[in-house]
Amino acid sequence: MDCCHSITVTAKLKNAKTETVRIYGNCNMCKSKIEKAGNQRKVAKVTWDKDTQMATITYNEKKTNQDEILKRIALVGYDSDKFLAPDDVYKKLDDCCQYDRVAQTASMHTMTVASKSNSDSHMSPKASEPVMIGSPLSGIYENYFALKDALVQTEKSKANKMATNLLATINQVKMEKMAMDEHMVWMKVMKNLESDTKKIVESKDISQQRIHFMGVSKSIYDLMKVSSLESPIYFQHCPMANDGKGADWLSKDKDIKNPYYGNQMLTCGKTVETLK
Repeated sequence: MDCCHSITVTAKLKNAKTETVRIYGNCNMCKSKIEKAGNQRKVAKVTWDKDTQMATITYNEKKTNQDEILKRIALVGYDSDKFLAPDDVYKKLDDCCQYDRVAQTASMHTMTVASKSNSDSHMSPKASEPVMIGSPLSGIYENYFALKDALVQTEKSKANKMATNLLATINQVKMEKMAMDEHMVWMKVMKNLESDTKKIVESKDISQQRIHFMGVSKSIYDLMKVSSLESPIYFQHCPMANDGKGADWLSKDKDIKNPYYGNQMLTCGKTVETLK
């Protein structure tokens, strides 16, 4: 039943750019969901026409882009000619909202959106091959592990160098290649990750480097939780670090090698979670 009303973004948008795109759907309930997912206060406004299946998207091009808006809409179940909704999300739409999935057979030229609830969801084999979920962040992860190893070795100069490499990788990451899950987490942790890493670069004291490494590890953990990993990653915890409050890190190795104490208490800690 078409009983829902769309949410309207009334604030005038700065740096506005307007584009028209096709988004598949059927009814006014679809309209409500599409516009609610796409709208972002003072950043983006979406108006969708159920008869033409065309959406007018107006957004602040300095704060977002068409792809980010279409990804959010795909995550609530609606295909566009760029991004397919996850199968499990589409199947949960009300019967009246389950449109014919024309875009499933279209020629796709960007990545398939991953489901927030199930990152292993697969689209139709006729769609373009999705970009590997973990690929845009693989360089960040490798530099993180190198930084961790430098702290294990209590090598402050090496830690400084590895943090410099990590900071450079953070600034070079290509957000447009991320799966939706990763992109959403990235937008939340990016500033803290960059800030904490920069503090390690600027610090010449190993104890201060280790303090800031706690924040870096938290951001990396949040990202890895939604990434597709090629091999298991071990989330480990030391109860003695951080003045007895405890601190965490991630490792490719199951064996404990504590970055907060190095040789002083190399094996202090335990694996609390395995990410796969």
